[in-house]
Amino acid sequence: MRVGFLTPDLSASYGWASYALDLARALSERGVEVVALTQPGGALPADHDWLAGVEPALPALVPAPRGFLARSLIGIPRARRAAAGCDLLHVIAEPYAPLGAWIAGRRPLVVTAHGTYVPQTIRRRWVGGLYRAAYRRARLIAVSRYTAEQVRAALPGSDPLVIHNGVTFARFQAPAPAPEKRGPTVLASGGVKRRKGTHLLVAALAQVREQVPDVQLVVTGHQEDPAYLAEVRAQIAALGLGDHVHLTGQIPGDALLGWYQGADVFALPSLAVGGRFEGFGLVFLEASASGLPVIGTTGSGVEEAIIAGETGLLVPQDDPGALAGAIARLLRDEPLRARMGAAGRDYARTQDWSAVAARVQDVYAALA
Repeated sequence: MRVGFLTPDLSASYGWASYALDLARALSERGVEVVALTQPGGALPADHDWLAGVEPALPALVPAPRGFLARSLIGIPRARRAAAGCDLLHVIAEPYAPLGAWIAGRRPLVVTAHGTYVPQTIRRRWVGGLYRAAYRRARLIAVSRYTAEQVRAALPGSDPLVIHNGVTFARFQAPAPAPEKRGPTVLASGGVKRRKGTHLLVAALAQVREQVPDVQLVVTGHQEDPAYLAEVRAQIAALGLGDHVHLTGQIPGDALLGWYQGADVFALPSLAVGGRFEGFGLVFLEASASGLPVIGTTGSGVEEAIIAGETGLLVPQDDPGALAGAIARLLRDEPLRARMGAAGRDYARTQDWSAVAARVQDVYAALA
């Protein structure tokens, strides 16, 4: 079977691209031929000879331009030619769903709902009908039960199949350079973003210092919102945390792996902001695969990435006091950290991309 992936990129740099890369590689290992339909200049892994083809035939999506759907309409002939040899199309990035429906013809169409985008695009003025039609035309996969519930609420009558995100388990077992730790360390990856609750981590750390004076917070990932970044830096200064909070920005993969393996606790207090929510939280699986106990928030797909009380702890959203209590509890209880870290590694092993790809391949086979 030859499957066309509609994705801006295949790389480890952000959610859609990472999902596309890992799923495509795992499917390829199972004998599925994957053709990557990407935006012009779309990032690819250095070793992409395992792909059946690469077609830079989609309109640019990342960063999102104005008039994206109009560009999609104009690009139909080119995208249709690029997908001509495919038996099935799989839309990885939801904004491409109308284009996928337009070029699929009679072929099966699959769309993965990662979180916010399906409900939001359905409700958009003027273009919502185009998205509703595309999603109804497709077999929907949701990365969590929570996401599936949001899709059903926005698109009555739909029945997304839940297939959780996966993790490349072996990647997180490989040795990595040891980071320069200055004390008990809390790691957060995913960037400095309001939706990721960076300001809550800083507020919580000020409280944790009362019990663990030398605690450190390392926040890795993109810093795309200058105003929010300035707000967080001002908060750090006001709380006297300049020597305790480190905003590293985007760092190389081996350096991030080093922090996953060297930190003591992983925490990311995701928030639902402006209708956007955490669809699953792959970073929690990555941390678990590295043997870290994890802390996340309720009211999102994160509840399916963490086994509460076993692989980590869940706290309410927007509650720095509860977050501080969870962090302090884990930092002060080494046996608990070890138990949760070991349980998390065992859980992550069962969520390897090879298992996820097998379920997705079953979906393809049923449609074909």
